[in-house]
Amino acid sequence: MIISSALLWSAVPSIALSVGLAFLFGYTFSAVPLLRARLSLRKAFTLVLAADTISIAVMEIVDNGFILVVPGAIHAGLDTSLFWISMLFSLVAAFIAAFPVNKYLIAKGMGHAVVHEYHHDHSQHQEHEHHHHQ
Repeated sequence: MIISSALLWSAVPSIALSVGLAFLFGYTFSAVPLLRARLSLRKAFTLVLAADTISIAVMEIVDNGFILVVPGAIHAGLDTSLFWISMLFSLVAAFIAAFPVNKYLIAKGMGHAVVHEYHHDHSQHQEHEHHHHQ
């Protein structure tokens, strides 16, 4: 939203950019540890899609929905308190909405649960390598 507001974009391209960047950064942040654990790009991407898609989608629906519901927020300039307060509350609302979704997915062995084993195995691998070289 910051980029599109600075560029004075209308609502549709602003939301499209916001959603696109959310998925790009969300998938990237999740993929990096998997790639460090020496998973192939294809395997990492498959796991990241399974782990993050629902969570990011829920967050984006709530985040952008909130911005659209607050009168004038989608068109507020960066120099207005309406922009920053709306963004703050939209992100808090998105987190609150996604938290139970993530908790449910993890409890069912889905969502981030599908990547946890790779995070743990990587840390053991590093510890083993560290002790081996001493």
